[in-house]
Amino acid sequence: MLMTANNKLEESNQKAEDSLSVEKYLNPGDFPIDVEQLFTGGEKENVEFGATWYGNLVNTVFADDDGVRVYVLRKQGKPVVALPVRVRITALSHQVESLSNYYTSIYAPIIQADIELHDMVFLLRSVRNAHAPIRAMRFAPMDPQSNPYRILLDALQALGLRPFQFFCFGNWYQPVSDDWPAYLASREGTVRSTIKRMKKKFAANGGVLELVEGGVDLARGLAAYEQVYAKSWKTAEPFPKFVPSLIQTCAEKGWLRLGIAWLDHQPVAAQLWIVANRRANIYKLAYDEDYKAYASGTLLTAMLMEHCMGKDQVAEVDYLIGDDPYKKSWMSHRRERWGIIAYDPKTIDGFIGLSEELLRRALKALAELIGKIRRRRVRSHV
Repeated sequence: MLMTANNKLEESNQKAEDSLSVEKYLNPGDFPIDVEQLFTGGEKENVEFGATWYGNLVNTVFADDDGVRVYVLRKQGKPVVALPVRVRITALSHQVESLSNYYTSIYAPIIQADIELHDMVFLLRSVRNAHAPIRAMRFAPMDPQSNPYRILLDALQALGLRPFQFFCFGNWYQPVSDDWPAYLASREGTVRSTIKRMKKKFAANGGVLELVEGGVDLARGLAAYEQVYAKSWKTAEPFPKFVPSLIQTCAEKGWLRLGIAWLDHQPVAAQLWIVANRRANIYKLAYDEDYKAYASGTLLTAMLMEHCMGKDQVAEVDYLIGDDPYKKSWMSHRRERWGIIAYDPKTIDGFIGLSEELLRRALKALAELIGKIRRRRVRSHV
């Protein structure tokens, strides 16, 4: 009787897998129409999940990287999961990573709502087998509260890998339920005072704030942005084509909100915001330090915030990456982005990586314990 039940289970699993297949693409430009539609669904959730985003990332950052892959799981012929990855060669094996880098504020596989755990396991097994032996699979930065995060974590474990979760960065954001005046009234007095004082000072010295969304002003706006960025405190972009191409793409999509502060006909501050799906993402900020006294960055933030809350009717403003102190002046909420790394204990390199991970975590826990003991001793002697 038990043998019959097991046989039926095996037959059921085999039938489920017979309906699954995996395809591989090297560039989003190669997607067939139905895969493009899958990514269009992802883009409606977040612009960084769309084929447009990945196309720009691949063509301007990973153009010479032969490790780029977009794996697509088909179920009964329909694309249901897309997993954009980059495969790196390590000393003894391969490491499969999310197709992301420091330009990426959030990553997730694109998953249809009816996907089951064994579907994701089938996809991950196919990817692992295509690049065997592997050291690990690593995906970041992700929303730890999301369904893609949970199903990816469970599938990696079900596949026999040893997953670990790790913190990436804090993410400050502002849910929008009020209009601009009400929102501004809820800010700290120093913010309101700075805006009021500096707006007068800036205007008195001939300062002008401009919002570029595309059209005939696009080339001039892009040139102004690049001029400000070059004079700012920030290091040069390692991939200089990425941001200009992103700005061009956003203009074509209607997502571009490029704020420029002008003083004496010179751009002194610039901010790149991406507005889509009722979300405003504050993507890039820069100002010329020679004009720091005018607080033109603060004035630009206020202008763009007012525009997005009023005209664009966004439901959320997102500062994306990092816990910079100034973000608390504008945002009221904080969440976190986490990652997953899962080692393959059956390979030499994977076992080494797993051992190193366990040692690092043990040492960190020990250091935290010692720190707590020392703090208690200090408090006991106060």
